[in-house]
Amino acid sequence: MIETTRTTRRAVVLGLAATACFGRTAMAQGLPTVAVTKDPSCGCCEKWVAHLRENGFPVMVTEGPVNPLKVRLGVPRDLASCHTAQVGGYVVEGHVPAGAIRRVLAERPEGTGLAVPGMPVGSPGMEVEGMEPDTYEVVLFGPAGRSAFAHYRGGIPI
Repeated sequence: MIETTRTTRRAVVLGLAATACFGRTAMAQGLPTVAVTKDPSCGCCEKWVAHLRENGFPVMVTEGPVNPLKVRLGVPRDLASCHTAQVGGYVVEGHVPAGAIRRVLAERPEGTGLAVPGMPVGSPGMEVEGMEPDTYEVVLFGPAGRSAFAHYRGGIPI
């Protein structure tokens, strides 16, 4: 016996609605979750988390003391910033653009992680209306040392 299925207009509308609502989640399924630890009162960290989500990363946020985590994960003091994250076996320190995180996950270089030291104006989460964005370096760090991984002006790679 052959069974046929008829597509109804309602099924099509529901399918389109589901795609619109859950499309971002479906896109994010190919990316690992970014586990962010931040101070509960930090607004720029929230903006950085929003940047990651807008770029398809699923994000889990934990609020609490960040400095003990930085020490445990091996973040050098001079590369420290306001929040620390972990994704795909790497540490992500500070306002690292989503594009640099995607690249490190794709290329898998040897190292502990990426850092954007300080809080450069215009980096993701640090946009300031009326101010020109800074040019800054994304640093790959680890036991073997440090190297420039990428250069950005604001959120744009250069």
